[in-house]
Amino acid sequence: MLSHPHEVFLEVAQRLSFTKAGQALFISQSAVSKQVKALEEYYKTGLFERLGGSVLLTPAGQKLYQKLLQAKQLQQELQQEMSELNPGFAPAVHLLIGASTTISLYVLPPVVAAYLRQHPQHQLSLKNRNSDNILKALLEHEIELGIVEGIHKVSNVTYTHLLTDEVVAVCAANNPLASRELAVSDLLSIPLALREVGSGTLAVLEEALERHQIKLASLPVRVRLGGTEALKNFVRVEDTCLAFLPRQAVVKELASGELKQVTISGLFLERKFNFIQRRGTENNGPYRDFLRFTQRYYADKA
Repeated sequence: MLSHPHEVFLEVAQRLSFTKAGQALFISQSAVSKQVKALEEYYKTGLFERLGGSVLLTPAGQKLYQKLLQAKQLQQELQQEMSELNPGFAPAVHLLIGASTTISLYVLPPVVAAYLRQHPQHQLSLKNRNSDNILKALLEHEIELGIVEGIHKVSNVTYTHLLTDEVVAVCAANNPLASRELAVSDLLSIPLALREVGSGTLAVLEEALERHQIKLASLPVRVRLGGTEALKNFVRVEDTCLAFLPRQAVVKELASGELKQVTISGLFLERKFNFIQRRGTENNGPYRDFLRFTQRYYADKA
């Protein structure tokens, strides 16, 4: 088992912040500093460079960080193998998972609730970021399992399909567009509200438009908003803009009539939600079990 000071060091090294490490571990910043200082005294060397408000790993700190990541992986594998040999051995598990905005808000909450009911000894932390930043968090060992939209060409990451979702064009109920069927070329003259760069929803739209020889940069974008909820709330009250949102995010608003779906002839927007893992960690027991649990949950809903 990793010692408490080593666990604290790992958290600081991953976040490069004593304050954020303390918040994640629910301990004070002074307690974090005390544990790091104890390690520096033990190893007789500095582990962090403190430059004003920023923190950087020293060469010794970088070496310790890499070795502790390997040790943590071995610890997880040992716990998994021991629990398989003896079902009575059930150590507390803290899952570190990240998911893009749509998945965090609309796909995962019921799954997480059902999973934790079956595994009361487990804890779960869920990071909510756009797809690009979830991939970055996985590669930097902030999380052990991610769920993102689409596939990024990264050689040391594996992808496992979860489900397929549709992106739809929507507008406010009193928007004149609500009663029209559009051609793809009409998008060149319609004010648009879109997600920020790095969003999986935006990437799907960009790919679909390219099939019609239309560049995203040529569209009259009035506003870009970070997050599905922000974009949905904006387009509900802005009666001149068209937005593209995941169907899962607007089911209630379409049913109530607050938003209207706008048909765009020839434009079909579909994206796949995929689990991502660092290559070689696919058989990590708790994460493998959560992945399969989530797949079964949505297979039963189909």
